[in-house]
Formats: sequence, structure tokens, C-alpha cells
Amino acid sequence: MLQPEAEWIAKAQKGDDEAFSRLVEVFQRPVHNLCYRMLGNANDAEDAAQETFIRAYKAIKRYDPSRKFSTWLLTIASNYCIDQHRRRKLPTFSYDSMPVPDISDNNPGIDRLMVLGENKEKVMELLDILNPKDRSAVILRYWYDYSYDEIANSLSLSNSAVKSRLHRARKELASEWLEMQEESTTFERTQNEQTI
Repeated sequence: MLQPEAEWIAKAQKGDDEAFSRLVEVFQRPVHNLCYRMLGNANDAEDAAQETFIRAYKAIKRYDPSRKFSTWLLTIASNYCIDQHRRRKLPTFSYDSMPVPDISDNNPGIDRLMVLGENKEKVMELLDILNPKDRSAVILRYWYDYSYDEIANSLSLSNSAVKSRLHRARKELASEWLEMQEESTTFERTQNEQTI
């Protein structure tokens, strides 16, 4: 932990609002990014990030400095987003409405999907098929490089449950990706036949 960050945390735990404001400035972007990836909507992410900092402010005195602050804070955000998913029904995902992916090979590996910067919307739509805890595990692992232990602590799961969820999520995402590729190939073939 950086020295100023540790000082701000200590001061915030003693009620220093300015110190907590500095923590918000430092962690605002990572918290918002996590919320956006989990909720898929900028307005919802903004609300979730704000709620995360409100909850962190209220609980800062219970924060254990032996734990990494960013992990503690992102756990609050992740749990809040999971709760939001439980409260609302997500729209069903329609593959027909998706644009054709612009990818040169058909490798459906999760690592490949996660680095497709130009296909963020497609990746978000793929993540929407996962249940909230699986989606959280995938996001924490592949966007935030959390270890299995950190994910387990964040989501109140065992290490084996985390590994199982990630394995299942990778298989599900790969299957959906292959189905999308097949549908786009069929669509292109149909379009080509109609123009001939």
C-alpha cells in the first residue's frame, strides 16, 4: 500500500472526511469500471459506484488494514452489483440482433474474448448470459487479475467453488461464442446466396 493511501485510510477511520475524499478520487475509476462491467449500463454503474463509496464510508472503521484496501472496496462494489442483479430481471439475449464479430480466428478462449477491445459490447452481452456470481468471478479474474483466494474472499466462496465457477463460465462463454460464430457464418452465406 502506498504511504499516502495508508495515511488517508487511517485518517478516514478517525472521521476525517477530506482523507476519505482523497480515497474516493484514487479509487473512483476502478470502482466505476467494475460496476459498469457487471451492470452493463453507465447510469447504473454511476449509481452503484456512488452507493459503494457510501457503504465504504459507513464501514471504514471496520476496515482491516492488513487487507488490501482496493480488494475490500471492490468487494463492496461487486456485492452491491450482485444484489442489483438479483433485484431486477435482465433482458433476454438475442443473438439475431448482434452485429457480426470482426475476429480473424474462431478461438473461443476466454483470454481471447477478454482482450477484444473493439468488441466490448459483444463481450458485455456474452457476460450477461452468466449468473451474477459467475459474472463477478470472471470480471474479477480477467479484468482485475484477482487471485483465486481474493475472488473467494470477495464472493464468500471456497477456492474450489471459484475454480468450478470459472471453469463453468469459460465453457458457457465458449459455447455461446461458437454459436455466435456459426450464426454469423450462416447469415453471411444466406446474404451471399441472395445477392447471386
